[in-house]
Amino acid sequence: MSLESVRTFFARNAPDIDVLVTEQSSATVPLAAEAHGVEPAQIAKTICLRVGEEIVLIVAAGTARLSNRKFKDRFAAKPRMLGAEEVVSATSHPVGGVCPFGLPSALPVYCDVSLRAFDEVVPAAGATNAAVRIAPDRMAGLVGGEWVDVCD
Repeated sequence: MSLESVRTFFARNAPDIDVLVTEQSSATVPLAAEAHGVEPAQIAKTICLRVGEEIVLIVAAGTARLSNRKFKDRFAAKPRMLGAEEVVSATSHPVGGVCPFGLPSALPVYCDVSLRAFDEVVPAAGATNAAVRIAPDRMAGLVGGEWVDVCD
């Protein structure tokens, strides 16, 4: 179960961080912002992409848009979005709950600099109604994330 894998991840790696489960859905940036009382940009959305044959995760501010030019300059390839079934297969998380925590196997995680505008961001936590509150640098450190500039 995806939410449980995220809870296990935090219990082992950052027991001071609580997984927040809400009654309402937080599956989209606007819904998540409303559910957690933050501005949409403060939601840390996770995008699951294929770069060549490799699957990568990009975590970016909720209102940031992936820049094809910046992405291609950084990765020397065009990003390809994964379908919902591929996302679940790669992350174990449903679309709307995808996050870089509690993955079944390691995936490269890239954190866009758009997240650094905030002291705290709110990424999903493995379910369409779960999230955590975390400092961007701490999130990157916990998941071995590399900072990149791939969004506008």
